[in-house]
Amino acid sequence: MRIDLNYGSQATPESNRSNSPSPAAAASSTSAASEASLGGDQAQLSGAHAEVQTLAAQAAQLPEVREERVHALRQALESGQYQTSTGLVAGALVDHLIAARAA
Repeated sequence: MRIDLNYGSQATPESNRSNSPSPAAAASSTSAASEASLGGDQAQLSGAHAEVQTLAAQAAQLPEVREERVHALRQALESGQYQTSTGLVAGALVDHLIAARAA
């Protein structure tokens, strides 16, 4: 992809806007034009990076194994209350194998 730095913006036809830019806008466009002519790059980052870092830190604090869930399942198995469907187990195994091959 090629970026044309000489391509200017087109005026929008709005009746309540004047054609002359405000002094602040003129200064801004002048500095942007001079940076573009010097080859200066600009980047504007959103707050998403900080949010992702916060979420990653929270996820890192979670335990790898949820002991309370494991204990509850173990008790259900031992008491005979845990019922499984062979079709669901087979489907889950196939899905897992397909996902592992795709990765």
